[in-house]
Amino acid sequence: MVEISIQYLGDLRCEARHEPSGTVITTDAPVDNEGRGESFSPTDLAATSLGTCMLTIMGIAARRHGVDLGKTTVKVLKEMTPQPPRRIAKLTVVFTVPLSADHPQRTLLENAARSCPVHLSLHPEVTQEMRFDWVG
Repeated sequence: MVEISIQYLGDLRCEARHEPSGTVITTDAPVDNEGRGESFSPTDLAATSLGTCMLTIMGIAARRHGVDLGKTTVKVLKEMTPQPPRRIAKLTVVFTVPLSADHPQRTLLENAARSCPVHLSLHPEVTQEMRFDWVG
């Protein structure tokens, strides 16, 4: 179990502290929801969690199989519902992997990314699209 302590700072901002490490992040409501949009919003963090989780699980599989992912990057595009209730409608995850498209571990690495706990935990109504661009 991991404890995260959150304090409301006022003006639609919160500060979250990861107790095991002491790392602190601030969230801010987005401009289109009465905030200033000066930091990650809570739904931005959900999108970030998906991308970082997928890349981390892919990295674990790569390390176990002796694959160097080099400077693999992930871009996550978050789309909100246009009508209430306000929620994440769609997350598009685009990987850019600096390995050849015919890499022998390609399927293993893509499947590892798709097995991340965040991907598996999101509500089924949140559309999740993934694209892997193998550019090596």
